Amino acid sequence: MKSANGLAGARQGRPAFWNTAKRYYDFKSCLGNTFGTRVAKLTVDAGFTCPNRDGARSTGGCIYCDGRGSSLRRKGALPSVTEQLRLGMERYRGSGAEKFIAYFQTFTNTYGPVDELRRLYDEALDFSPDIVGLAVGTRPDCVSDEVLDLLASYRERCRVWLELGVQSFHAPTLERINRGHTLEELLDAIERASSRGLELVGHVILGLPGETSEIMRETARRFASLPFSGLKIHLLLVLEGTALADEFRRGEVPLPTLEEYAGWVADFLELVPPRVSIQRLTADGYRDIFIAPDWARNKLAVLNAIDAELERRDSWQGEKDGE
Repeated sequence: MKSANGLAGARQGRPAFWNTAKRYYDFKSCLGNTFGTRVAKLTVDAGFTCPNRDGARSTGGCIYCDGRGSSLRRKGALPSVTEQLRLGMERYRGSGAEKFIAYFQTFTNTYGPVDELRRLYDEALDFSPDIVGLAVGTRPDCVSDEVLDLLASYRERCRVWLELGVQSFHAPTLERINRGHTLEELLDAIERASSRGLELVGHVILGLPGETSEIMRETARRFASLPFSGLKIHLLLVLEGTALADEFRRGEVPLPTLEEYAGWVADFLELVPPRVSIQRLTADGYRDIFIAPDWARNKLAVLNAIDAELERRDSWQGEKDGE
């Protein structure tokens, strides 16, 4: 039997190209391999909203989204893209970073006129020659051909990542969480973006209502079969001000223990090809609205539990790739 990466079915262990002691291909190591130096990702809030909130698709948003956006929005008028990058660059240079990725993160960062998107992306890339990458987070229903062509046009000057909110490849789940788009739209967005040479990063959430361990593993298998270069795994958090919080208080949403979550992540990683960079393994939530699970407040403990589970299994990312 051969796996999806073409290797024989024998256990491969840690691939040499990872250049890491971890049991998965962490993003820090990937960036070091790519750029030969330390690279930091600078988050940008450019003031975008979301079609699942402004009425274009819905007004309620996904059931887990509190709708507040970045902390900058609660401090007054948003600083310019340039100012946000300048402050971020100053902070990370102090910790040794030499190159940077401009990451348009908050809400749906392709949701606007193409000319406005071009202005914002150009502002980020023109800020400094040390900006070597552009990462744009968005929804599958907000990537028209014109937007994808714009993003692809930047490939001549930097690396370009399109970060898509996948969450699940289980169609009933997308409806259950009020995602506001269909599975067909998701798959179409992946195909059109990949055909333009964009590097795709998929965001998935583990522990979504109604999903079993096998459904989550099926999402992992589907993910592994598609042209993603990066993966972000998020834990389902219950936050104040969300529809999920109301369901949780009614006892309708069971949450995993730390040990269960670590097992889910390990299951997922075992099915993901070794070439895929792992850019996140849990989730953060604002402390003032955080409800549950309580153990998720300690991010380092969660990461350590995942490492320990992989160690216990003597397993690796890609261990079951192709199964």
